[in-house]
Parts: sequence; structure tokens; C-alpha cells
Amino acid sequence: MTAQILASELGNLIQESKRKHTDLRNAAEKSLEELKALRATSEAQIAADLTQRPNFVTPFLIACGTKNVKFTGIAIVCLQRLVVSRALPRPRLREVLEAFREATSAGLDVQLKILQALPSLLQNYADDLKGDLLAAALNICTILQASKNGIVNNTAAATLQQLVVSVFDKVVAEDKIALEVPTIGEAPTENGTVQLRAAALDAYRVFNDLCLLTETQKPQFLKSAGIPQTFGLELIESVLTNHAEIFLTHPEQANILRVRVMPFIISSLSQKLNFAVTVRIVRILYSLLRRHLSILPSEGEMALGLLTHMLDHDTALWKRSLCMEVLKGIFAEAALIRRIFAMYDAQDGRKAILRGLVAAFVRISTEKPAVIGLGAQSTIPVARQDNSGSDQAMLEASGVAGIISSSVGSNEPASGISTQWSTMRVPCIDQLDKTEPPSVPESYIYNLTLVCISGFSEGLAKFILPLTVPDRPRKKGRQSEVETKDSDSTPGIPEPRAKLDRRSSIKKNPVHVNPLTLTDHPLFNDVKICAGIVDECWPAILATCSTFLYAALDSEYYHGLVRSFQKFTHVAGLLRLSTPRDAFLTTLGKAAVPPNLLTAVNTPVTPPPPATPTGEKPSMFSNAKGLLSVDSLVSHAGMSDRGRQSSVDATAPSLNTRNLLCLRALLNLGIALGPTLDAAWVIILGTLQQADLVLFSSTKSARTPTTSQKPNNQSENDGSSLLANFGTEIKAVETAASRLLESTIDFPNDAFVEVVTALCALFGKEETPKAEGSTISSPSSPDARRPSITHRRIHSINTAPSTQNQEDLFALAKLGDVASFNIDRLMVYDPSTSGWGTLTSELIAAAWSPSRPSSVRLRAAEILVRLILEAATATLHMADDDRSPIQLRLLETLQRALSPLDSDERRTSVSSHSTDIDAHKIVLDGLKSMLEQCGETFTSGWDIAFDIIGSVFVEDNFRDDGSIKESKATTTRSPRLIRSSFSSLQLICSDFLSSLPNSCFIILVDTLYNFCTQDDDLNISLTTVTFFWVLSDFISGRTSEFTLSPDLILGSSEPALAKLASGDDLAVSDAALWMLLLLRLAAVTTDERLELRNSAIQTLLRIFDAYGHQLSPEAWSMCLQSVMFNLLSSIESQLEENSDPDSFISEKDRTGWNETTVVVLSGITNLLADYLDVLSSHPTFARSWQTLLDHFNTLLDFKVLEINTAVFKALQKLLSRGNLEEKSQTNFDRPALDLAWGLWSQSLPVIKPDPSAKRFDNQNYLTAYVSAFPEICRLIQADLSAERVRTIITLLREAIQQASAAAYSADIEYLTPLQAQVLEALRMIRTDIGGVPAALISQVAEFVALAFDRKEPSSSEEKRPTYVALSKAAMIVLEKLIVSHSSDHDIYASGALSSSLTALAKPIVLKYSFQITTKSMSPWKQATTSALAILESILPVLTKSGFKDEAIRSLWTSIVTIGNGITTAESEDAPETVSIKDDEAFDISAFLKLRELITPALGSSIIPDKTRRMYTESLFHTSLIHTPQPQELPQLNQELLATLYQQRKGRTVDPTPSPRSKMSYVCFDELISLITVRDSSEARIKLAQAAAPYLILRAGLTLRAYIADQPLRGRMPQPLSQRRELLYILKALVKLRCEPEAIPAAPGVESEEKKHLHRLYSLLAKAVRSASRDQEVLEWLGKALDEVGMEFGV
Repeated sequence: MTAQILASELGNLIQESKRKHTDLRNAAEKSLEELKALRATSEAQIAADLTQRPNFVTPFLIACGTKNVKFTGIAIVCLQRLVVSRALPRPRLREVLEAFREATSAGLDVQLKILQALPSLLQNYADDLKGDLLAAALNICTILQASKNGIVNNTAAATLQQLVVSVFDKVVAEDKIALEVPTIGEAPTENGTVQLRAAALDAYRVFNDLCLLTETQKPQFLKSAGIPQTFGLELIESVLTNHAEIFLTHPEQANILRVRVMPFIISSLSQKLNFAVTVRIVRILYSLLRRHLSILPSEGEMALGLLTHMLDHDTALWKRSLCMEVLKGIFAEAALIRRIFAMYDAQDGRKAILRGLVAAFVRISTEKPAVIGLGAQSTIPVARQDNSGSDQAMLEASGVAGIISSSVGSNEPASGISTQWSTMRVPCIDQLDKTEPPSVPESYIYNLTLVCISGFSEGLAKFILPLTVPDRPRKKGRQSEVETKDSDSTPGIPEPRAKLDRRSSIKKNPVHVNPLTLTDHPLFNDVKICAGIVDECWPAILATCSTFLYAALDSEYYHGLVRSFQKFTHVAGLLRLSTPRDAFLTTLGKAAVPPNLLTAVNTPVTPPPPATPTGEKPSMFSNAKGLLSVDSLVSHAGMSDRGRQSSVDATAPSLNTRNLLCLRALLNLGIALGPTLDAAWVIILGTLQQADLVLFSSTKSARTPTTSQKPNNQSENDGSSLLANFGTEIKAVETAASRLLESTIDFPNDAFVEVVTALCALFGKEETPKAEGSTISSPSSPDARRPSITHRRIHSINTAPSTQNQEDLFALAKLGDVASFNIDRLMVYDPSTSGWGTLTSELIAAAWSPSRPSSVRLRAAEILVRLILEAATATLHMADDDRSPIQLRLLETLQRALSPLDSDERRTSVSSHSTDIDAHKIVLDGLKSMLEQCGETFTSGWDIAFDIIGSVFVEDNFRDDGSIKESKATTTRSPRLIRSSFSSLQLICSDFLSSLPNSCFIILVDTLYNFCTQDDDLNISLTTVTFFWVLSDFISGRTSEFTLSPDLILGSSEPALAKLASGDDLAVSDAALWMLLLLRLAAVTTDERLELRNSAIQTLLRIFDAYGHQLSPEAWSMCLQSVMFNLLSSIESQLEENSDPDSFISEKDRTGWNETTVVVLSGITNLLADYLDVLSSHPTFARSWQTLLDHFNTLLDFKVLEINTAVFKALQKLLSRGNLEEKSQTNFDRPALDLAWGLWSQSLPVIKPDPSAKRFDNQNYLTAYVSAFPEICRLIQADLSAERVRTIITLLREAIQQASAAAYSADIEYLTPLQAQVLEALRMIRTDIGGVPAALISQVAEFVALAFDRKEPSSSEEKRPTYVALSKAAMIVLEKLIVSHSSDHDIYASGALSSSLTALAKPIVLKYSFQITTKSMSPWKQATTSALAILESILPVLTKSGFKDEAIRSLWTSIVTIGNGITTAESEDAPETVSIKDDEAFDISAFLKLRELITPALGSSIIPDKTRRMYTESLFHTSLIHTPQPQELPQLNQELLATLYQQRKGRTVDPTPSPRSKMSYVCFDELISLITVRDSSEARIKLAQAAAPYLILRAGLTLRAYIADQPLRGRMPQPLSQRRELLYILKALVKLRCEPEAIPAAPGVESEEKKHLHRLYSLLAKAVRSASRDQEVLEWLGKALDEVGMEFGV
């Protein structure tokens, strides 16, 4: 490729030079021939061959000398190609360079080609370009760099810079083979001269000439006329930057720096040069200070001093900014800072450069307070002064991260340091393209100051921190967390406290190593330098940071400042430099809680409401929620004006998020430096206490926020974000505080004691009054921190006591937290060493100190109890031998906590009594919790536990002789204590009885009695009664030899029992303890409280029941006589006293004793019933039975409803257990049963209703009474007689009649329990005894009629049952009785059957007239069904057996009544829910069945005609479909057919047909059926004679209505119902063949079976005239007349 290009270019050159330049053409032709003569193998081979032909470049050199543009362009292209291809002959390099120089005046393309070729020339011919040749090459660049063409100028500058760097690259390469290269010259150094090799000599000459050219002096090596100063400076910087090591290893170069560069820089900086020169000089200075300070000690000292001087306030802002940017880079390199300090500050006689630099920061930070927004607290920067008031006030008051005012674009000067206006997009030191200084923000240097401090602290921390843990691998531990996570600008969400591993080593994390003690460490000298830096610079750093802590910074800067502050303090602490550490901690504490806030808190303008005692844990975090409200935030707006007023505002003081950030940093320092802080703990904890106090005060103020300031909508929107940020910061502080206290776990004991001592120093310090206007001292003096308080504990307008209370509560809370975290330490070590004794004594003293407020006292008690519980829990994993003394110590601490209660003064002190009770309650609750957590592990201390439980009682109720007082209530200290104390007792009785030693059981029994007889809480008394049973059960279950003897039961006194209970014989001691327990329980049964009394009785009987299987019959007999019967006797005596009209007992007490009686009866009955077999086997049972029934009789005489109910229930239960078939034993003999029968049958006791009672309900009583009958009946079944049955029936009837209405439901659908039992009792009675069936049927019939014979009660009478369900159920029973005994003539003769039918007829006749409706089958339907079944069974017997006529007539009268009732119904009375059609169908079916049963038996001669006429008359009336007018029917004194032929007036009003028209047709058909000729028997004739008149009247009424009404209708048709009725009757009359004997013959007419038509002839004839328009009616009328005619023979 190269050969082709050269050949082409040579051809062009030959072509162009034909005419004028013969020598050029000839040279070109020769070169072309040489080129063609080469063998074309490869590019490298061609280049190598060309280097061997020196004349090949001759035409190109000649062309450049011609100054011809074309020739020169061609020549330069070819020469550039030869340079790149390394094909240039080395001997002709000088000529080539000369050609390049001559061609510099050519065009742009040629100049660029030259510049393109030079770097390749220097690279490819590096060994040849030395000395003058190198200078020639550089000169070419300088010539072109002077070009006015910008492209050439810039390209030449870049090329020259590249060439200069390449010169120094050759030095680097030469130094690597220095021994192989000879020296060729020398150069001066600080100490003389030095021999140099070629490359080093060239580099020396070039760099020296660059310095001379920059200083505008004549160069010595280069032939350049000069270069721009700025370019020269850039070349110098480029060399220093790219080859800094050469100046450290080559003294000749260092000498140039010393004698040329540094003096030039220092002198230039002292002059007022332009920006472009100054910025390049500063860059060179920065590079020298970073890389070459070690070889320029004096010059560096002067330069650094000059930088400090340039920071003077009078210097131009851009020049100060350049200086600060240099310092920014210096302070970012920790090693450089250490070098500066070691070279200057640490050397005697040297200027303290580093200290001077940081001192300059102090001057900078304080020079313009307005610019940085310096004030009382750090605020948010503002762009202009006239921001909206309320919004900015809110922002300033909150100081929340990231909130910056939006008015950044204002022309007004900004106030504060912000990323929006305090930074430069491109730093001044990097703006090389600018000739004029840029616009620098006024606050830019303050930004750089903060960056310098940040880099300074960061460098120290990164060097020192890893050295403090030399024996552990570097990983993210506590320190790294402190430096990274916890100081982040975005605090993390706190995590819940993890459960501590109590078994971990207390010294898991030892105290950090002090790096100053690592004398053998290779970096020990650097450590000492760091310590010196901290010791020398901390005042200036502290002053600077303190200023900026109160300046207006945005979030990023403020967080960075706090982070720097924290790291510097951390380093000081790790180096054990207590003075700077404490100073920084104190300052950080003041920033966290500014003094102006404390002043405002302690001197409030308006008094807030007094603090009330609370049971919750007070802390900064719980109190902070008061700040989290918009109202509270608005109230803070007045505190944030830009003037930083010193007076205290009227609004409530509060911390903002920046205060909390400082507080969090302080806490993180405490975590990191904890074991080494010693006395500095007071600073950290004191600040935390003050922060809690301020937040507490702001919370109280937030309850009554100021309303004078009304923020606009924008401020409200900002407020919502402020709240969120504040809450997040609060959580972060909470996490840090928790971790701070948690970190004490790893402290050695002495360090832990320091923490406890600091907390105790914060608690309860009384202050002396201070002079008015005195300020709050710094946190480093905790003993003088609080405001003056004259009367701490007296509530007044001064709120200082409330403030002091909050401080005390805080100290208590943190003391408790620290102890909680270190609970393992407190348990493992001796109390004096671990601090347990100090802690508990302090807490106990605080809890019972009368001078302290209640909130502090209660909190102290809560913390004490919580620590004891945590300690108890921590002992669970220990071995028994280790656990027991610790548990005993904990119980003794609880007991010691109650010891002040024994003081007589405390008992009479009214002021502290309420708080004493609350504290006492806390201790009692603590005992309960302790028992819950680890009671099963207690091996000792139970007597202490009982002593604590019994501390609620003022005195016990036992005399010295052991006798029980007469149920006197036990006195307690306060009703509020009883439940807390009882909870522990309840726990012991439920879970830990097996753990108690034998000596504690007597204490337990006495304690149970005390709780039973206290009158503060009835529920506790009742529950305690159950524990008597629990204890009894436990005593019996722990030994198998436990037995009871009568001697023990009857003969022992209480002192003897107590002595026996303490004996060694377990069986005897258990028996004595059991008896002692029963005596205590028996004393409770006399209590005045009903519920307690009853419960004690039940428990007593239950205990007997539990031990019943262990008692012999003799023992049972004794218990029965001595306990149970005596109990009944005492009850009867009390009832007798209650029944005395002159007694003053209240109705409530009277009722209570009645309830007690019921409880006693129920309990004794259950007991006797369960053990009846044992009792009845003893010879004294008959006497005991007699005694028991006598007691029953006595109780019945009181006529108390509840007691009588209980008596009969008892009787029923006792009898139900006796003489059972499955048992061979006979419990009750004949006399015993007679006694029971006598008790039951002594006429039913009548209980009169109590007039004062709202409702009288004897259902339960009568049910109990009747329920006893089945058992009596079972037992006396064999001896049952008719007389007894009648007595039974009478008593059962009286029971039904005396019963009141059911309490909650009527007996309509369902039987009451009493009614059901009575019916069941009747079913049980034997019916194989003569006269019994008739008696039962009569009684059941009476029950049937009860519902339908009811009279409406007067207002004074008690509401009675409805008996509807009873009546329906009795109908079924009655049906079964009569059907099963239908052949028993006694039921007919005695009238039982007649009364039964009469009773059944009542509901049938009433039907819809009965007012009570039922959802199930109606009573009349059930009566109809039962009556038909009864008639079906008795009519065969009635018609065949010879009964008295009177009995028969009575029965038939009832039967006809039933039949009439079936056919008739008052439809207008029917309820809406009734289906008349369905009921009609039911009645039709029933009537048809009845008709079959009574026809023709109804025609018997024994039955009077009146009865038959009743039947037929009912059929006549029911058959009427359209009700006639009363005058149409015969009157009482007329014959039936007297008015048959009288014509009535017609009417056009059509009557409504009967709703039961089907039944009407059925009844009409029955009339027709009765008259129809059949067998002409006497019975049939009598029935026909009874029915005939009514049939003729029935037909006549219809015909007569038709004759009168139809003519009036004209052409209108007859109503359908009337026409249907007329046709139906006409058809029936035509078809009827009547009984000849039924109707008398008409005068002069002889007829057999059509006599009914003869009687109706005249009406039929008249009807024909009216039926002219109705052919069908006319046809049937004609047929009727035809029948008559046939009789006449026509």
C-alpha cells in the first residue's frame, strides 16, 4: 500500500515538474526507478529497503525547498507516509526536520500533515531524536502553535504537549535500563551537579526551557521565540501530573521545581494576575503539594502559608474559592494531611501549617453570619428574605431534611448553604477555558469549608477505626454501623428489639483497643500523628462545626456536618483523648437540645395542665406523638423568624428533625465508645433526658394549640410531609437509644456501674434556687442542669415540678431498661458487684417516698417488678441449685418492697395512701406474674409468697385458741388490692399445690378463709369457696391410706385438729387438715351474703359427695344427723323468724333465705340419692327417713312457692332411686312408702299469690308436685285402689286448675310441662280396677271441656291458661280410653260417656266462634275426628245392650248435637287464615260418615221425636242456600206449613249465596234421603215423618221466591245461584218417591209416593206462569205437573 502511494505521488511530482524544475524531476524519476526496482514482498520489507536508500527522499526535500504549494503538499504527504512506515533513512532526519520547518509556512493541510507526522517521528525514531534534533522537532510545534488559525494552533499545542510528555516517557524507559546507558552531560542540583543520560538530559533541558518560556525568558535549549504563558503553565502541569515520580527521583528536576517553579508560583500568587493564569498556577501548586511536598519542604511551607493568607476576607472571591478548592483536595487525602502535620506542626521551629489551615476555617465560618444564616438553631436555607411568613416559619421550626424554599431564582442574596446556590457545576480550578473569573456564589467557600471538614474527619476515621479491632476480621460491626447506617441522611426504620440471648458472655465484645498502646504496630507513628492532629486541631474544628451547626444548611450539608462531627468525636474517643471527646459530645448535646428550648420549657409563658400519673412508660418516643399534629406544628411557627431572637417565644418549644439527628449521632457515639466513656455518660444520658423533657412539654402544649396563626394551603401540604419525616426521625432516635442501652450488655462490670451511676445522678436531684435570668449550663455539668425548683412536688402555676417529674420518669425508665438488658449480669454476679442492691434500693426508696409525685413512685414500682420478673425468667434455664438462691433473693426483694407498709405513719398518711395502694397493687401483680412464669420451679420461698398475698389484710380473723369468729368480714387495706392478691392465690391453688411444703397448707386454709370472708369483692369470695373443694380434692388424692373415722369427725376441736394437721403421719395429718377445712367452710355458710352462703353450702355437700365412697354407713348416718339435719333445722328456724309479721327482715333477705333453703334441699337430696343404698343399709334409715319427711312437711307448712317446689323435687329424686328392678336391694319398705304417699296426698297445698309480686307463676311448683307421682305410682302400684285413684285424679285436677298461665308462652300449640305430666300420670294409672275407667273418662272429658268453658277473668283475677293444647291432647286420650273400654257398661251407666260426648260437642258446635286460633289442627276438627271414632265404637254396643232409656236419650241428644255442629258453621266468624272450602269438605266427609252411623238408628222408638226434629230442623236450616227474610219462615206459634201458600212481595235485590253451599246441597240431599221410601220400617217412617214438613217448606220457599221475584226481572235472567238451586230442587222433587206414611194425604186426593208434589201443586202452577222465558225451568215445572196429573189419572 505504501509503495503504491509513493509511486503515485512520485508520478504526480514528475508530471508537475516537467517544465521548470528539472532537478526535482530528475530526482523524482530516480526515486521512482528505485521504488520500482524493489521486490514487492511486504510493507515491512519495503520500509527496510527504503531506509537503505538515502537518496530516495531527495525529491521530497527538494520539493519542500521550492516553496511551491503543490510540490510541498506532495512532498509532505510522502514524508509523513515514510515516517509512519519507518521507511525514512536515519542519516537524513535532520534534513527532513528542516524540510518540515520550511513547510510550516504552507497551507492548512500541509501544516496539519506536519503535526500529524511529528508524534510518529518521535515515536519511531526515539533513539535518533536527541539534542538538537529533539529541539528542532519541538521548535516546529512552537512555530505552528503561533499560527493564527485556531485549528492549527490547537493541534500544535496538543502535539507539543504530546511530544513533551513523550520526552519524559523516554526518561522512564531509560531509568529502567540506567546501568546500560552512559551519561552524556550534567545538570545543576541543590547540592551541586549530577551526571545525566541522554533522555534525562533532554527532559531536563525541555522542562527548564518550558519554565523559562512561561516566565517569558529566553530558552536555552529550544530555539522558540516564545509560547503563551497559559500554555506553558498547562505544559508544566501536564508533565507534573503524568510523571510526578521523575521529579522525586531526579534531583535535577527537583531543583527546577525548587528554583524555578515554586518561586514563580509564589510570586505569581502574590500578584494580581488574571483568572486564566491564576487558575493554572493554582493547579500546578495543588499538584506539587500533593505529590512533591517531601522534596519542597520550605517552599511547601511558604505555599501553604500563602494559601492561608489568600483566604483573607479582603481577597477576591474567585481567588479564595480557588484556594479552598485546593484545600478541599488536600483535606480529602488523609495521608497528605498526616504528612503536612508531621513536616510542619510536629516539628519544632516549624510553622503550625495544619493548625493554621483549620484556624482559617474558623475565621471563614464567622466572617459573614448573615450569608450562612447563623441563628439560635439550624434552619433551612432561603433564597430571599421576603419569603412567605407562615410557610417559611414552619420550615424553619421543623428543620426537616430536604425541604428547601422554591424561590431560588430570586435576585436577592441567598441566606444559608444549599446545593441549589452554594455549589458550582464546574469548580473554578477546572475552568481552563475561561479567561475571566466565573460568577462564584457567595456561600461557595462555606460549602468548600464543610467539604474540607468532612474529608478531614473521614480520613482520620478510616485510618484509626480499623486499628481498634486488630484481632478480628474487618466486617460490618457496631462501628461500621455507626459510621454508615446510623448517620445516613435517610434514617432507617427501626427494627423491633430482638430477643436477647441471656446465655451469651457478658464480655462478648471487649473494650476497643487504644491505638496509642500499639507500640509495635508498623503504623504506630502515624497513629501518634493522628493523635497529635486531633489534639492540635480540635478547638478549631469544634469552633467551625459549632458555627455551622447553627447555620442555615440544607439536608445534605447538615447531615454531612453531623457525620463529620461524629467521626471526629469517635476518633478522639478511641484515642482516649477525653478533653476533645467531652467537648465535642457537649457541643453535640447542645445542638440536639438547644439551650433556648430548655429555657422555654422551664420558664413557660402559659401554664399547661398539671401532669397526671400514668401507667405507661414515659419516653421521648411516646411523648413525641404530641408533636405529630398540624396544630402543634403551626403553634411552633412563631419560633422561626430569621432574626434568631434570643427571647423565649410564647409558643411551645419543640425539637425538630435536625435536633433529633444530632441526638441520634450522640447516641451512636455512645454506642461506639460506651465502655470508654467513663464520666462522659452523664453528657449523653443528660442530653437524652433533656430531649425527652422538651418533647414532653411540646406534647402537653399540643393539647391546646395556638390558633392565632393560620397557615395557607401550601403550608398545610408541607406540614404533612414534615410530620412524616419527623416521625421517621423519632423512630430512628428510638432505635439508637435502644441500641445504646442494649450495648451495655457487653460492658465490663466497672463500665456498667458507671452507666448506672450516671443514671442515678440524673434521678431525683434537688436543685438550689438560681438567680433570675440565669442560663442553663452545658450538658457536661449534669449536676447543675435542671432549672431552679423550690417546691418540687406541690402543684401550682409553676410547671417546674411537672418538668422535674418528667426528668425523673425518664431516668427511671432508662435505669429500668439498662437493668433489663443486663439482667444476666445482675443475676450471675454478686449483688454488690453487679449493682442489683443499688438498683433495687433506689427503686424501692423512690416507690415509697411520700415526697415524690405519684407518677414517679408508680413508675419506680413498675420498673422494680419488671426487673424481678425478667430476672425470674432468666433463671429458668439454670440448674436447681443455682436457681433457688436467686429466686429466693427475688422474692425477698418483693417482700422488702412492701416493708414500708408496716409503718404506722404510712397507715395514717392520707396524702400518700392512694399511691401506696397503687404501688402495692403493682407488687402484687408482679408476684402473680412471677408465679405464672416460673412458679413450677420454686423450691423455697412459698411462705414469703403467702406473706405477700396476705399483706392485703389488716388483721386475721382467728383467735389464739383457734376458734372461728362468727362469720365476721375480714378487713382489707383497700378494695383495689384484693383482686390482685387473689390472682396469686388462685394460681397457687390451681397449679402449685403439689409444690407446697406441708407447713404451708395450714397457712393456705387460713388465707382461703380470709378471702372468703372479705366483703370487698363477692366474686372473689365465691371463687375462694371453690378452692376449698380443690384443696380437699388434693388432700385426698395425695395418699392412698387416707380414711375417716367417726371419732375424728365428731370428737376433735380446732386446736387439736391444727396440731394433728402438723403431725408426721400423713394419713392423720391429711384427715385433720380436711376436717379443719370443713370447719372453716362451715363458718362461711353463716355469711349474710346469699351467693356466698349458697356456694359454701354446695361446696360443703360436694366435699361430702366426693368422700362418700370412703364413708361407712355408720359414718354416713352420723353425718346425716349431725350435719345435714342440723342444717335443715337451722334453715327452718330462720324461715320461722322470717315468717314472723313483726320481724324487720327485708324482702330481699327473705328471698335470699328461701333460695338458700332450695340450695340446701337440692344438695342434700342429691347427696342422699347418690348414696341411698349405703344409707338404707343402716338400721337407723327408717328413723332418718321419718325425720327427713318431717322436715319436708315443716317446710311445706311455710307455703313458700320455691321451697315447696324444691321439696317435691327432692321427694321425686329420692323415690326414683329406690326399689329399682335392676337392683336386688329394697330401699323403701311399706311404712316408708306410706309415709311418702301420705306426704304427697295430703291434698294439694294451695299457694296464694304474693300481691307484691309482679307475676305469679306456680307452673314449676305444680310440675314438681306432679313429677313425684310417677315414682309414687311405681312404688305403690300393687297397693293401688279405686279410692286412691280418685284421690290422685282429684289432686291432678286441682293441679291443673290451680296452675297459672305459662310465663313466656301460651298453652295453645303445646302442652305446658305440667299438663303433659298430668296426662302422662293419667295414662300410668291402672284401668283394670273397677270404676277406674269411668273415673278416668270423666276426668279427661273435664279436661276436654276446660278450654271451652273459660270465663273472661276480671281485672283482679290472675291470668289463667288457655287449656287449648290440653283439650286437644285430652281428646286423643279420651278417644283411646273410650274405644278401649267401649264394652264396659259402667262408662254408659255412670254418665262418663255422656259427659265425654257433651265435652266433644262443645268445640264442634263453637267451631269458628271459638276465639283462639291454632297453627296446628283446630280443636273442632280434633273433636270431630275423636267423636266419630268414639261413635263408631259405642253405637254397636248402644243399640244392642239394654241400657236405661234415660241414658240412651241423653247419649242420642249429644250425638244429634255433634251432627248438627258438624253441618253448621258461622262463616262470618272464621279467621282470615282459615280455608272455608277445606273445612267444608272436612265437614261433609265427617257428616256423611256420621249419617251412615246414626241412620236409621236415630228412628228408634226410644229416642223422642223431639230429638229427631232437632236433627231434621238443623238439616233444613243448613240446606238454605239463600237466606230468606224472617217473615218468610213460620213463627214460633205457627205450624211449619202455615205460611207456605202466602204470596210475598217480590224484590230485585239478590241475596248472597251461602259460603258453604256444598254443605247446603248435602243437607238437602239428606232430607230427600230421609223421606225416600225404603223398607217402610218403623224407624224409617219416624225419620221420614220428622223430615217431610221441612222438605216441603224448603222447596216451597224456593218456589215462592221465584214466583214473586221473577216477574219483576222482566227480560233479565235469574241469578245463576238461584236458578241452579231451583232446577236442583225441581229435579229432586220430580225424582223423589216419598214414604207413604211420611206425609198425610190431601183432601180428596189419593197418592202413594208423590204426596209432596200435591202439597206444592199450587206453587208449581204459579211458577209456570213466571217461567215463560226460561225453557229449562218451564220444562221441569211441566214434568212436576205431569207427575201430579198422573196421580190424578190424567
